[in-house]
Amino acid sequence: MKGLGTLINVVTVLAGSGLGLWLGSRLPARTREVLTGGLGVVTLLIGLDMARATGNILIVLGSVLAGGLVGTALDLDGRLEAMGRTVERALLRASRGTRPAVAAERAGRPEPAQVPLAVAAAGTPAGTGPGAGTGAGAGPRPAVVPAGSGPEDGRPEAGHPQAGPGPLQAGGEGAIARGFIVASLLFCVGPMTFLGSIQDGLAGDYQLLAVKATLDGFASLAMAPALGPGVALSALTVLGVQGSLTLLAGFISPWISEPMLNELTAAGGALVVMIGLGLLDIRRLPVANFLPALVFAPLLARLAGQG
Repeated sequence: MKGLGTLINVVTVLAGSGLGLWLGSRLPARTREVLTGGLGVVTLLIGLDMARATGNILIVLGSVLAGGLVGTALDLDGRLEAMGRTVERALLRASRGTRPAVAAERAGRPEPAQVPLAVAAAGTPAGTGPGAGTGAGAGPRPAVVPAGSGPEDGRPEAGHPQAGPGPLQAGGEGAIARGFIVASLLFCVGPMTFLGSIQDGLAGDYQLLAVKATLDGFASLAMAPALGPGVALSALTVLGVQGSLTLLAGFISPWISEPMLNELTAAGGALVVMIGLGLLDIRRLPVANFLPALVFAPLLARLAGQG
């Protein structure tokens, strides 16, 4: 059944998050390391098994080398990582910007940006800011600045003793958003997401997504105690991203012959071996730079007369 791998992934993220919120930080780091090592070995075996699908190892060699050259020239690994950081910063900035308005509305008072700077500097109680509640004569207080401005303009950063609970701290306005963003990026920006979804969509083979689902389940188990229920909400992102990739792969499957699919599977197996080596801390390779191999493999198979 195509798409089953994504559904399994959604379930493991939800289960891992729920168990993590219940257990807290009681799962020893040593246990997590042992489990990750075991999953690394299984991932390595799956990659080797996938590589056996090739009918011509030279096609796999050519596609991996050509894909690696193109991916390195385009810096796909660096771009993917930078994209993740950019999305995270943008969403956290939006979360940070909405927090003062929500807090002010709950307290029934005007937003900090509406308090005149001169009044705040004079020490008149304004009801907002780090110096709220001090009367005149208590010395000048920091001027209240508009919401959304950064630490360079004098406002204490989140986590600073004067800043109060920030949006990135547990219990802050953006705590759920933080968990959602971090977990979504971790679970969806990676080679296993693309490889597994394509394999599931083209051949209905969800074993790679099942391994990814197990990894994501343990990752959510470890993250949920620190980042809160937002980690569980990332299951929606997993469903949307992997589901879309699986549907897209299923759409193009009529144009891919069995020999072309075999070479694509074998090239994907080479990338899965790279992932396994990273999980085992043997060698960390920029796997995303080799993703173009998945395009070259069926094309080379076609050129070799196997299409």
